[in-house]
Amino acid sequence: MRGVTILKAEDDKTRALNPHTLMAFSGEAGDTVQFAEYIQANVQLYGMRNNSKWQLSPSAVASFVRRQLAKSLRSRNPYYVNLLIGGFDCTTGKPHLYWLDYLASSAAVPYAAHGYAQYYCLSILDKHHHPDITLEEGKKLMKMCHDEARISHYYLLIKRLPIDFKGLTVKAVTENGVEIVQI
Repeated sequence: MRGVTILKAEDDKTRALNPHTLMAFSGEAGDTVQFAEYIQANVQLYGMRNNSKWQLSPSAVASFVRRQLAKSLRSRNPYYVNLLIGGFDCTTGKPHLYWLDYLASSAAVPYAAHGYAQYYCLSILDKHHHPDITLEEGKKLMKMCHDEARISHYYLLIKRLPIDFKGLTVKAVTENGVEIVQI
């Protein structure tokens, strides 16, 4: 069956911006890669200019990205990219997640999703997420979202999303940095 999209197994739509901030992106193919590289380079440049002592916090990165999206929106060539920016603020010791869309809207949220996955995952995240969630509980929650997109409860072993699903890579941002976790 041919569906809405075909996913590449080796396609990673995330970028580590600094040791404690990660950006996930979706949208038009050329725009996403170009914008992600631009943001990654500028955040890393800030770190280099400050001798890597001071890195931008997740909220500062989200503000910078929102400003760049708003500036491009007013140009003749706007970027059509949706973003999730997550990170761990070492100063306050708290995690942060920001949802941004191609219209330069930005919101600090406890959980988020973009694209077709949001139709299946947001209700699960809304029901099971709580403010004191641990990494292990988060992994179980991601597994539930993965299973919901793959399997219909009414017809066993039938995919809900008509895509060639190659798997899922889950990355966590902790006080130790960005790491790939197994679910």
